[in-house]
Amino acid sequence: MAISSEQIPAPVRGSGPLALLRANKAFRWLWLSRCISEIGNSLGLLALVLFTARQTGQGWTVALLMLVGDFAPTLFSPLTGTLSDRVERKRLLLLCELGQGAIIGLIAWLALPLPFFLGLVGLRTVTGQLFGAASRSILPGLVEPADLETANAALGIGTTGLELVGPLLAALLLPFLDVSDLLLIDAATFLLSAMLLLNLPVLPSGRRDPSQKGAFLTEAKEGLGYIWHSPVIRWLTLGFTGFVAFTAIDDVALVFLAKDALGAGDSGTSLAYVGAGIGLLIGFAFLFWLKGRIALPLLLLVGYTLGSGGNLLTGLAGTIPVVMLTQAIRGVGNSQIDLANNTLVQRLVAPAMLGRVFGNLYGAIGLAAGISYVAGGLLVNLIGPRLVFILAGAGGLVVTLMLALSLPAALRQAGIGTVTAEVETLPD
Repeated sequence: MAISSEQIPAPVRGSGPLALLRANKAFRWLWLSRCISEIGNSLGLLALVLFTARQTGQGWTVALLMLVGDFAPTLFSPLTGTLSDRVERKRLLLLCELGQGAIIGLIAWLALPLPFFLGLVGLRTVTGQLFGAASRSILPGLVEPADLETANAALGIGTTGLELVGPLLAALLLPFLDVSDLLLIDAATFLLSAMLLLNLPVLPSGRRDPSQKGAFLTEAKEGLGYIWHSPVIRWLTLGFTGFVAFTAIDDVALVFLAKDALGAGDSGTSLAYVGAGIGLLIGFAFLFWLKGRIALPLLLLVGYTLGSGGNLLTGLAGTIPVVMLTQAIRGVGNSQIDLANNTLVQRLVAPAMLGRVFGNLYGAIGLAAGISYVAGGLLVNLIGPRLVFILAGAGGLVVTLMLALSLPAALRQAGIGTVTAEVETLPD
């Protein structure tokens, strides 16, 4: 049977994520699945980087691997989002997890030429994009509107916050296992995730009337048009992609700042990257305590300010501990951005369009990140890592200012003052 309103537990407003996980069995299974899958993802990404470097011995192939991971989902995001809105979502989630596990297993077992290897990596990331659109879209069907912020914060700390676990596991296991063994462990986490998802209720597609199916490409086009013609969603998308276009450059520049400008070794450089992960954990813990006390648009703007300011301050840092602090500020901001954007979309967009909106939103973000990586590699050589961080932070603050001037007017135009738990959805 499909899940019904009677099966969704009553709101647990005022309680934290532990209370929500105890009270809502379906959300608990989704949360556990996402946690295990994300630990495997972070372990697998590092394993893929090491695997590529070992197989080719060329730095440019590692860069190509990262670009495939960002651009492949972008190219197919209108289609993956549409598929998410057309297919029963529990079945779709299961197929995505099993498919990703099978692809990673093939990469581990087969010695493929580089083009075929990158093709499989691209297929896995597209499948992951489809899983992401579907898993974000089902949340309003699993929890009450009053619990969406708590649920997104719990998922945030269980997914983004656990990205630290993968590299730590790799460091512990690599003395005893080969890189291909790490990939097999990653594949096993997808299988375990799928087994947990079997406990979810049937989650119908977002269609109001499943019997009325339009042409696939027509629906994909409608998804793109919806984002542009809805002022609120348009500004959320432009703000997020603009922010990422400026600030994702830090993933490239941080290693050069640590090694070249600050003279750090491998251990010090690793600590510099840990700062953002610590900030994410602190940020999501703070959001648990906050429990909706700040309107989501304001929380979003604060997040953009902290994320941009953290990068700008990183460019001025003189030691690795200070870099860890400034990157932690960035991580706190990113946690607020993640929660506010996801919850706003889930509350404002009708179920029939959620998959397409999430697919296109995160596809655009992947495109912005890829452009930022390329620009970062060029700019680090031209102007140095310090100035790159300062420009990235300043650019992010300009985007934040533009969003602060535009988003309130878009909300008023849509008849929305502040976004609370009981907000009307925007029209299809």
